[in-house]
This record gives sequence, structure tokens and C-alpha cells, in this order.
Amino acid sequence: MRATVLLSLPQYLWVGMAAALLLFPFSAAFAQPVDCTQATIVLPASATAHEAEAVRMFVEEAARRTSVHWVRAEQIPSQGAGCVVVTGTWEELARTLPAALKRALAPAQQNPEAFSVQATNLGKQPVILVAGSGERGVLFGLGALLRKFSFYPAQATLDTPLHLTESPEKPLRSHQLGYRFKNNTYDAWNLAQFEQQIRDLAIFGANTIQMIAPHSDDTESSPLFPARALDTLLGVSRILDHYGLNCDIYYPEMEADYSRAADVDRELARFDELFRQIPRVDALWIPGGDPGHTPPRLLFPLIAREVEVLHRYHPRALVYVSAQGMDGKQYEDFYRLVAAHPAWLTGVFFGPQSRDSFETQRRRIPTDIPLIFYPDIAHTMHAQFPVPQWDPVFALTEGREPIDPRPVDEAAIYRHFAVLHTGFVTYSEGVNDDVNKFLWNQWGWNSAAPAREILEDYARFFIGPQWTRAFAGAISDLEMNWRGPLISNAHIEPTLKEFQRIEQSPDAPRANWRFELALYRAYYDAFLQRRLRVETAQQQQAIEDLRKAPVLGAGESIHRAETALAHTAPDSTSVLHDRIFALAGDLFHHIGIQLSVNLYGASNWERGANLDRIDLPLNDRVWLSRQFEQVRALPVDQQAAALLAIADRDQAPSGGFYDDLGTPQREPHLVRGPGFASDPEFYQTAIDGVADHSPADGWTWAKLTYAEALYEAPLRLHYEKLDPVANYRLRVVYAGEDYALPLTLVANHAVQIHPALQRKTNPQTMEFDLPRAATQGGTLDLEWARPAGLGGSGRGRQIAEVWLFPVPAESQQERQKP
Repeated sequence: MRATVLLSLPQYLWVGMAAALLLFPFSAAFAQPVDCTQATIVLPASATAHEAEAVRMFVEEAARRTSVHWVRAEQIPSQGAGCVVVTGTWEELARTLPAALKRALAPAQQNPEAFSVQATNLGKQPVILVAGSGERGVLFGLGALLRKFSFYPAQATLDTPLHLTESPEKPLRSHQLGYRFKNNTYDAWNLAQFEQQIRDLAIFGANTIQMIAPHSDDTESSPLFPARALDTLLGVSRILDHYGLNCDIYYPEMEADYSRAADVDRELARFDELFRQIPRVDALWIPGGDPGHTPPRLLFPLIAREVEVLHRYHPRALVYVSAQGMDGKQYEDFYRLVAAHPAWLTGVFFGPQSRDSFETQRRRIPTDIPLIFYPDIAHTMHAQFPVPQWDPVFALTEGREPIDPRPVDEAAIYRHFAVLHTGFVTYSEGVNDDVNKFLWNQWGWNSAAPAREILEDYARFFIGPQWTRAFAGAISDLEMNWRGPLISNAHIEPTLKEFQRIEQSPDAPRANWRFELALYRAYYDAFLQRRLRVETAQQQQAIEDLRKAPVLGAGESIHRAETALAHTAPDSTSVLHDRIFALAGDLFHHIGIQLSVNLYGASNWERGANLDRIDLPLNDRVWLSRQFEQVRALPVDQQAAALLAIADRDQAPSGGFYDDLGTPQREPHLVRGPGFASDPEFYQTAIDGVADHSPADGWTWAKLTYAEALYEAPLRLHYEKLDPVANYRLRVVYAGEDYALPLTLVANHAVQIHPALQRKTNPQTMEFDLPRAATQGGTLDLEWARPAGLGGSGRGRQIAEVWLFPVPAESQQERQKP
């Protein structure tokens, strides 16, 4: 394969072009697909080094995908096949192009990143003009052209005539690539892999990469590091400078107490040591928390001193700060200090663990101070943007950092917040969110761009033109796999079949990690569904056997239930299981994603290592087995009743109500709130979650799942059609993550059921008699609140199960005796 580029364009070449125009007059753009297997790429002699680098990238990225022959020529051929790509800044092309080709140039744009791609003809010779307002415009224009090419093994074609003139809506389009142990991928990368990812992101319109400082809330090294953290950061900075892209640094303040001079001095020394070595820094990003814990009254003076150091080495670097993790009082201090317009402050960024919403911060912060969005696109639960009403089986097995293309959800998030910010830095932990990054890139240029169009560009460029529509559709179907109950989801098997059709095709993408990512998810989803259906049926049969205990006898009922629960994997899952493990190995070797702690060195199972959870029980067989042992120890005359109680534990008592909170289809009394569409961060919407344990630990699924609400929003249950003369009792299972906060329970906004209580175990079951006044109106509202004003993640108000049932008055009186 030959791939050469004309990097200098002498004046006589333009003369040759003019002569060619006399032979082949200018004509309208070609209407049919054009064969660019042979192509000439030309660039003015006055081009900058960054423009030359953009052209080199253009040629090399084509060469990676096909054996095309893109060659150097002294002038535009007067005849022959192939095409010519002429690129440069608008100013340069307008100055040097012959008049006939000048007419094909679109009007120049003011934004230095804007570009135009115009297809035309020189007689029978196809010509593509790629003009940028500035050198970045050249880069982004060539990237747009690459995305539209169809690259086959021995052919390159442009299937649709292009007439693009684009200018980005957002001046900052950035992604965090954190080289650290907690990351699920990047800690295994060398500089060549970082450079390729930077190229890929730039081709889709990113202009900035944010790196995390080596000193953060993580260990100093990773077993997978191919190089020291500092060396990699410096190398990435040089790469970005080479392409003319911005290099930003995310720098958390991690000393214990900045009221102590020794801690400040240690921080400033570390800061100086780092920033004097980095070759390019365009912006400094300092979070108030997540990680970090410094109150604003100490944080702002510290930043002022750090900026003095920063500008010693990088005098034009911008500075952004966030209020992440701060509590209510600290937020008020933050607003006051920001409103004073400190000389070092460029803007404020809004990210996860912000107790005040984006809208609130925009309202409280002076309008002349820009806000930047720092959205979490990597996580699905315990996160900024949880998957709404996610099936708990997915949550407990695939976890909070799975392969998560979410085109519909990400579009809703982007457009909901677009008016509030002037750009974004997506928070990422690896390649699990790869699709989401590229969607955000393009929405930063055009917020109205259809997700399907972006996905088709993604598929064409990364997977292959023959799979443009099929892969784009299959990616969208993966998101639909997560809609509604897993057990009845009708999308999962057809989605797997679509991926298998691509996988088994003679021209399937080979050793293509982006295809393998999606394929892994498709297999994993299908594997879970098949197992869930089998294990749910096993448990249903076991429960039926327990209910027959009065007739069969306790011993026989237990024997039958144990036989029903005997775990044998269905034949239909064994092949899927093997394929999932094989794909996990391929993905580790191809891109470094760590889908297992033991096999591939992931830092924790929650960091994308869901291969380690693939065989978790999907029913309550461990808990049931332990219950059977307890029943066998009871007197024989009590065993049948105990088995019936086990069978009916998660049922509503006669005249009562039951909610298995956290299981979307089994929480009828939960007041959900406005929902994802208008509240994508769930500030006012109830969230379904799962605890930090598993059924293998002997927890029931009902106790594992919980509902919660964030910050000051109450968690509410609403009941109707209560008996106005009955006495009611409430049974609550407080369970969830291993940390907990004291919770207060109030009925009907006025009647306290219990004061602030903090659970002593996880889980903990408690019962409360309700005052008749709370239910005599026939309705009941229950509200759980946590202490006001706290910061952090906002979580901790977590309820797993609630029973509400009538009790005889004498029973209530008996319970109330001292």
C-alpha cells in the first residue's frame, strides 16, 4: 500500500490546476458515489505543522482500514480515475485556488474550529475541498470527511456528495482519560494507545483531553501500568500539543487539612513539581470534592497560590473549580466567594455529588461566569445519571460500570442541560462508555444531530461500511435491553441474534475491540435472561412445594423444594457462558479493559469487572437453604407453619399491602416523582438500587433491592383505600449500601412515626404501630427524611421492604405495654 501526501504546494501546481480547468471546466458536485481508491491529497506550502499533522492523520487512518493507493502528484491529473482532496485554511485556499474552484468554497466562518467540506468536479475529476477557519478547522474537516468515507479492503468510496459547513455549538468538547488504578481500561494503555484514542475523538470533533494528576484518591501505581503515571501524563501532553489540541489537568486537593501550613506547603511543592514538567497545560480543574474535602474558605486561598505557580509555567492556562461534595453551608460560602470574582477564576464546573442542581448553580452564580458540564457518562447506578427503573438483576451482576451505550438517555441528558453550559468534560472510567463519548462529541457541534446518524458514522468508521446500519441499530437495541423487567424483555434475544449475524459473517470485524465490547454486552444480557427464567421457575416451584407442607409434611415439602432449587445451568446458557469468557480475554488483550479482578487485574468488581458476577444466584436458593436448616431444628409440630411463613414472607398480609422497594414492578406505593425525562439526575425522583451484598451471601433479592431519594427530597409511599376504623402496623426493612444515615419517618406530613434512627445492622427490620389518626382518612403518606444540609453523594436514605397491614386493637395494646 502506498499512502503519500503532498505537504507543500508550490505555485506552479496552482498554474497546473488552472490549465486543467481550461481543459475540464468546473461543474456541479458529483452525484454518484465516487471511487477514491486512488487519491491525491494536497496542502498549501504555507500550512502549519498542525495542519500537516492533520493530513498525516487523514492518510494513516485511511490506510489502517483499506489498502487504498493515495499518492502524491505534482498537479491535479488532467484525466483518470480517483479523486483529489485539497485542504487548508479558508484564507489560504481563497487566496491560492483558481477562480473556478474558489466558487465551490462555502462562505468562511468566524469560529476558528469551523470547517467546510465541499464536493465538486474538475471535468470528470472529482475534487473535495476541505477548508478550515483555522488549523483546528482543517483537522475537524478532515475528520468529518473520514467519517463519511466507506473503506473496504481494497476500495475507498464516498457514497454521498458532501456539502458540509459546520461550526461547533460548544467551545469546549472534552473527555477525561484518567491513567490510574481505579480506571477499568486506561491504566493498561501505552502512549500509542492514548494517541489512537485522541485521534479517534478528534475525528469526531473533540478538542480537549483532560488528564488526572498522578496524586489523587487512588494508589500511586497500578499493576497494569506500562509506564509511570507522570511519564504517561507528560507523554499525553506532548501528543496533544503535536495535534494542536488542548491538554487540561484535573487536580484534586488531597492533603488532610489546609488550615495547617505544613499541608499547604506540601501541596504547593507537589503542585510546582508537577506543572513545571508538563509541556502543555491549557486549563486546571480543581474539584471541591469527589475527591477532596476542602471547605471553600480554605480552598479558594489555596487555589490562588497554586495559580501563581501554574502561570509561572503556563501563563495562559484557565482555571475552573467545582462545589462537588460540599454541604449546604459550604455551598453558601462557595457562592459568596465565586461572586467576588477572584482574579484566577475562569469558570465553575458542575459534576457528580453536587447537592445543588445545575439549574440552582446557574441561578446563584453570576451570569458572566461560565459554567462547564462535567457529566458522568460511565456509570449506571450509584451515579449522577442512573438507568431509570433498572432491573435489579442487571444492577447486581453487570454493575455500575458496565458496557453502557445509552443513545436515547444520553441525548435526553445532553439536551436537558445544553442551555446551562458552554461546554463539557465527560467523566469516564475507561472504554465501557465508548459510544457515549462519540455521541457527546457530535452533540457539542450540533445538539439537534440525531443519535442514529452519529451511530451510523461510528459504525461506518470503526466497524465497517457494510455494517453501518446493522451495527448502529444493534447498539440502539442494547439500550432497549435495559428497558423494563429483564425476565420479559422481548428485545434481548433478537439483539443477540443481530450481533451473532455480524459475528458469524465471512466479513465480520476481526480483532475489533469496539465490536467486541458490544458483542460482550449482547451475550451477557442474553445469558442473564435465560438463567433468570430458569431460576425464577425453580423458585416458584419450590414455593409451591412449601405451601403443600400441611398436606405433604414438612420433610417432604423441603425435599421437593430442594430438588426444585438444585442449580443446574440450562444447556442454552453454556455456550453463551463460554463465549462471554472468551470475549473478556480478547477485550483485555485488544484494549486493556479489565472485566475481572482475578483474571485481568481490575481494582474492584464495581470497576467494570462484571465477569466476576456472572454466576451469582438469580433466586433466593442460598437464603432458602439456610431457612430449611432452621426449620428442621424446630419441633415437628411447628415446621409446617414455619414453611408457610417462608413461602409467604414477601406477600401482602390479608387486608394489607407490600412493597419490594427497588424492584420496579413490585413497588406499587412508591411515589416516583417527576421521572428521568425532566429530572435526569433524580434530585426529585425516587431511585431503584441494590445493596453491597449478593444472594450468595444469603440475602434475599427483596432485601438486596431498595428505593432511595437524594439530599433533601423525601422518599415517599402513598396508600389509598385503607380501612378508616382499622389499626395498622408498619414493618420496614432498612437495608442498602453498607453506610447509613439516621432517618426520620413521618406520616401525612405531620405525624412522626419515629425520630431519627440509624440502623444498627444491615439489613434491620423494625415494626411500628401507626396512630389511628394517620389512617382514618382512608389514605396514608409516609415520608422518610435524612438530616438536612449534608453534602457528599446525597445517598443513604435506603429502604428495602415495607409491609402495611391491619392488626387487632388488642394486639396493638399488647405491644404498647411496658
